[in-house]
Amino acid sequence: MIAPPFLLLAGPTAAGKSQIALLLSKQLNGEIVSVDSMQVYRGMDIGTAKPSLEDRARVPHHLIDILPITEVFDAAKFVQLASSVVADIQSRQRLPILCGGTGLYFKALVDGLGEAPPADPALRAKLEGAPLTDLLNELAALDSVTYERIDRQNPRRVIRALEVIRLTGKPFSQQRAAWSTAGPTEQGGTAFFGLVRMSGDLRRRIDARVEEMFAHGLISETRCLLETGLAKNPNASQALGYKQVIEQLAGARSLPETIELVKIRTRQYAKRQMTWFHRQLHLNWIHIEPGEAVSAVAAQITKIYQSLPGKL
Repeated sequence: MIAPPFLLLAGPTAAGKSQIALLLSKQLNGEIVSVDSMQVYRGMDIGTAKPSLEDRARVPHHLIDILPITEVFDAAKFVQLASSVVADIQSRQRLPILCGGTGLYFKALVDGLGEAPPADPALRAKLEGAPLTDLLNELAALDSVTYERIDRQNPRRVIRALEVIRLTGKPFSQQRAAWSTAGPTEQGGTAFFGLVRMSGDLRRRIDARVEEMFAHGLISETRCLLETGLAKNPNASQALGYKQVIEQLAGARSLPETIELVKIRTRQYAKRQMTWFHRQLHLNWIHIEPGEAVSAVAAQITKIYQSLPGKL
């Protein structure tokens, strides 16, 4: 867990978080801490919409490009690194701006980690070798609550749930209850901001971003990552966009079909993000109108933050 002062900026993919965080860091003497499970990897640039080198030169960004593609990263490692980074930023009388879309990392950082057991490499390898259909059938039999709630298209999350169940002998849902279903966290109050756009506007932005990623070389980037070990990383190889390109490179579908599928999966992911943020974090929602300047949004957030007690 981290202590104020800090500012949290969350929201779905393509909502405009990165550009708004840049402006906030200038207005509030801040530095940006990436809360993104994939931007930590070197080489995963286009598919993660990683801030450009120019933007990173303008404002310090942390927890970006810190790991090789072969290393597994999780919430526990994120909390360890982020806590140190936040403390360093605060020690220099600057404001940490936690910006991203990985909800679990936000929750772990501000509320602490749950009490689930650490990963068991042998058991995890065994589960990873089993068909997803078999894993889902086992999960449904052992923990129907988790089965109904979990993203059943995400093998990594299904495997983790079953890993915990097998290691503890208890339903995964019961072990997470005290941490993840206790209600939205109140820490930080209105220093927790969430960006929201109208569904049609967000859909247009997502579609445009996906097309831009492919135009700027997502396929070439994925090929390079495969050559350096992407397929051996069970988390990174399932990342949105990369997973679909890996399948396309293997002949699963055509390029146009792949682009359309990435758009669909990204829209679905954005919807899940919004549901999660509403349930798990007490956010001050900032509604962005179509065409509204990011400078106006940043000014609105700055005004609210500067009115808070205990700000930096």
